[in-house]
Amino acid sequence: MFFIYELFGFIFLLLSPFIFLIRILSGKEDPNRFKEKFCFFSKRPENKNTVWIHGASLGEIFSIIPIIKKFEKNKKIKKILVTSSTTSSSHIFSKFKFKKTVHQFFPIDINLFTKIFIKYWRPKIAIFVDSEIWPNMYTNLHKNKIPIILLNARITKKTFNRWKYFPKFSKNIFNKITLALPQNTETQRYLKILGTKNINYIGNLKYFGENKKKSIDRSLKKKFIKKIFWCAASTHYNEELSIGKIHKDLRSNIKNLITIIIPRHINRKNEIINELNDIGLKTQLHSSYKKIEKNTDIYLVDTYGEASKFYKLSKLTFLGGSLIPHGGQNPLEPAREGNYILYGPNINNFKEVYRMLENLRIATKIRNIKKMKSIILKKINYKQENKISKKLNYIGIEILNKNFSEIKKYI
Repeated sequence: MFFIYELFGFIFLLLSPFIFLIRILSGKEDPNRFKEKFCFFSKRPENKNTVWIHGASLGEIFSIIPIIKKFEKNKKIKKILVTSSTTSSSHIFSKFKFKKTVHQFFPIDINLFTKIFIKYWRPKIAIFVDSEIWPNMYTNLHKNKIPIILLNARITKKTFNRWKYFPKFSKNIFNKITLALPQNTETQRYLKILGTKNINYIGNLKYFGENKKKSIDRSLKKKFIKKIFWCAASTHYNEELSIGKIHKDLRSNIKNLITIIIPRHINRKNEIINELNDIGLKTQLHSSYKKIEKNTDIYLVDTYGEASKFYKLSKLTFLGGSLIPHGGQNPLEPAREGNYILYGPNINNFKEVYRMLENLRIATKIRNIKKMKSIILKKINYKQENKISKKLNYIGIEILNKNFSEIKKYI
């Protein structure tokens, strides 16, 4: 099976000039830094005590920021290497001013590149976040006796079934994990079946959110002062159209209504504008930095890392990736900011989180547009009790500290 995996890697490498050209032209690759994926590094390593953390995309990068901050304070650690695969994650990471931490793009997972990467950076420990399981990288880290930690591990039923088709290959990869810290009990069970020996279930690291009471952005608040608004965040293809239709239905009930859409991938903004325009909705871009124009229906947030500003203003947020078979998105940030949460039926990636929010009576599953409209009308001026945000913060701090204590044993 490893031979077939390597063969696919070789074919990808042959096609990579065309693949990367297309991705650069579509804005999915950084034209100045894509070479890092071929081990042309733009940063220099330290001689010792480098901690390496890898998270694929935006959500994973956000989830490890608290861990990075703890590493920054640790005198033993000389350098922290953070890798990711997406341009959006690198843009967000650049906004944090760390002293010891550098960012690089994760190399293509072929045997040669993983060997070059490990030899160059010589990490003392390798931490992979969420569902980042890379056969060649794991194999070569194991050969170099570098501990592999799978932090906030997540394996869905769909992914588990794929791994199950290749039992020997899977066991050969999963038994190389030194420590797995799963984010839910389902993943804990799957990891055990797939061959991981050392598993410690603590909880979802994404429960943690820094308890800094940052003030509301006054200029943003001023924009919406005479408006009634709600958020649709982390939306995916086809979901914006559904949100637009709901907005049209709500206009007859709510005067001066604005729907704020924060898409998961902002490079889709023109596509979203055209879709909404086709159903007669006027869209304004956040990046225009203008006052909200008359008759604006949709306020489209087309800049990275600004969702929290809107959660602070809003009382109600719909979380995307849930009306389509994507698996949902993490609802904890808007929930901590006091928002009532709406979500669709497809939330396999965050089942336990949504279940807890429902038990706290601050979330509702939406199965159709009619129900969504009625909930929005009831909850658009929702006010969350203080004890709920305190409980969420307490759970998050406890999970963060326990995860960090486990990781420290290998540093």
